[in-house]
Amino acid sequence: MRANYLFTSESVAEGHPDKVCDRISDEIVDLVYREAAKTGVNPWGVRIACETLATTNRVVIAGEVRLPPSLMKKDKDGNDVINPSKFKAAARRAIKDIGYEQDGFHWKKARIDVLLHSQSADIAQGVDNASDQQGDEGAGDQGIMFGYACRETPDLMPAPIYYSHRILQLLATARKKGDGDVAKLGPDAKSQVTVRYVDGKPAEATSIVLSTQHLDDSWDSKKVRAVVEPYIREALGDLKIAHDCKWYINPTGKFVIGGPDGDAGLTGRKIIVDTYGGAAPHGGGAFSGKDTTKVDRSAAYAARYLAKNVVAASLADRCTIQLSYAIGVAQPLSIYVDLHGTGKGVSEDDVEAAIRKSMDLSPTGIRRHLDLNKPIYAKTSAYGHFGRKAGRDGSFSWERTDLVKALKEAVKVREAA
Repeated sequence: MRANYLFTSESVAEGHPDKVCDRISDEIVDLVYREAAKTGVNPWGVRIACETLATTNRVVIAGEVRLPPSLMKKDKDGNDVINPSKFKAAARRAIKDIGYEQDGFHWKKARIDVLLHSQSADIAQGVDNASDQQGDEGAGDQGIMFGYACRETPDLMPAPIYYSHRILQLLATARKKGDGDVAKLGPDAKSQVTVRYVDGKPAEATSIVLSTQHLDDSWDSKKVRAVVEPYIREALGDLKIAHDCKWYINPTGKFVIGGPDGDAGLTGRKIIVDTYGGAAPHGGGAFSGKDTTKVDRSAAYAARYLAKNVVAASLADRCTIQLSYAIGVAQPLSIYVDLHGTGKGVSEDDVEAAIRKSMDLSPTGIRRHLDLNKPIYAKTSAYGHFGRKAGRDGSFSWERTDLVKALKEAVKVREAA
């Protein structure tokens, strides 16, 4: 591992067109879980894979679902079909909360098409039949998932993505409060931070990029910088800004037309923003719009949870974990750990064995351990799925460090053996 280098990560705001779609898809996931709980339907039976497309005053919601009766209606022939009204309402609430009331994309005026249909029986049997045969749900698909943690920030995240997210979070909070010039910023924005590492530790920011939509047509780059710079400096906190740091604030000039009116959006196109900013591998699958039988989501959360607990337990300063699954098979096909040479008297083999002993990594085991059958996913759709604070409502449960004791004990037992 290099000791001295530059590394860059980017983030995008909740009003970025792709993030608008992630938010709508996750609002649909939450709606299905919420309606299941409200109507007494077993949340373990919830199935949804929802994709959203957004463009100028148009939103299309498509995918597969297994729905509670409260989200169904009868067609003219008496058949059960999906009732689009609650899905449309959920999408409009999301767009309004993000802040879109523009001519080209307006929460109230946009046309919303709901093209959801029943889940494929072939896919369903991979999960359900496996549960009958194995006692645990099978994975909803094949795939590989990665988790990562390091000591660069308080939340055990890589510094460049951590600070890129913080810039946009602070600006969004200020924009929504509606005070002064910052209230004239629009919902669409992108940030990027380059960090200089010295002896393997983040030392200073060497370049800062921010492109943010603004609603005042008269603003130029200089005006935008005057508005946003205090928030950027606050977001970087203890990270030093280099004396020769390069600032690129709205480098193309005016940025008035933004969001889905400026560029079409799709669910699942910002997977590196959602994870570790390129500082760790990503398995390829997106998270938003999926229930947690889909290991793209649940196993990625489990891998982050395990990696964070390994670092929090002081077993290593840096940890990457890979899990792999096959559709219809409950337990992972493989568990791979890389401590990047930072292990504290333990080997990768020790940690792999401790993980297997400390947590059931079947989809059923993950959902139970992290309590994932809840409407907690809309808030994951922007500013990263990782490095967030675990909430009282059960959100971001994969950010807890409550497995530290179990991992330490499992390592001791293996060493003693």
